[in-house]
Amino acid sequence: KQSKKGHIHMNTIATSTVLYADQGAIAIVTLNRPDALNSFTRQMHTELWAALDKAEANTSIRALVLTGAGRAFCAGADLAEFDFAPGPNVEDLMRRADPGPVIEQLFNPTARRLQSLRMPTIAAVNGVAAGAGASVVMSCDMAIAAPAASFIQAFSKIGLIPDAGGSWFLPQRLGLARAMGLALTGDKLTAAQAKEWGMIWDVVKEGEDCMAAATALAERLAAMPTKAMVATRHLLREASTRTLNQQLDAERDTQSAMGHTHDYIEGVMAFKEKRPAKFRGA
Repeated sequence: KQSKKGHIHMNTIATSTVLYADQGAIAIVTLNRPDALNSFTRQMHTELWAALDKAEANTSIRALVLTGAGRAFCAGADLAEFDFAPGPNVEDLMRRADPGPVIEQLFNPTARRLQSLRMPTIAAVNGVAAGAGASVVMSCDMAIAAPAASFIQAFSKIGLIPDAGGSWFLPQRLGLARAMGLALTGDKLTAAQAKEWGMIWDVVKEGEDCMAAATALAERLAAMPTKAMVATRHLLREASTRTLNQQLDAERDTQSAMGHTHDYIEGVMAFKEKRPAKFRGA
């Protein structure tokens, strides 16, 4: 599209809580409640789903970057969404403030949507990722953080437990001892330590832009065989639920399915012909 001044810009749709832009083969989705550290409301969840749907529907999109506006990535759930208004008794207050329905209706669908996208996903962690915000980072396939970014399991400080997949991702990524320590204490994990411990893929150097690094990585992935990368995601994330024999069978079946793709034939032919492969993501 072209502005009145004649400058070319990305095709962008802005909503009140989520921004969507497509940049060639990359979709860029931005959580956009900077004054509230991008904490999740019901509206933000539904608008995030709409943005993900838009990326899925555009067949030219082959990688997605998720980031936050302002100084935070995401501070988890907006507690203002919970009903803590005075009531006739404690039982009534507990019923209204119950986080279970919010998890079932909003956070669980968001985690599942990110896990099931047909393209690889990268979190550009520009600032703090707290509570479910850290879970959202781990729901993405890869994450690149700014040096000042941090990760906080804030749940124990308000009498709750890690959610949005946090109790599954943490031990898978970090091991039980580190996952337990972070979840119980609620201590802050720096970006450098998150990389060292295996929570995220990389941290950019001081002065560098994590969004630029994430976009560059997304461009690289967008040129690769998309179906094989997504199949790899599923195999790796489901491996802990299978025995070795079951995983060997799953690898066999998935490999056979990949053998019927354009990108497999193209990749092998390009290798044999000593030329760069031209993958289509199909």
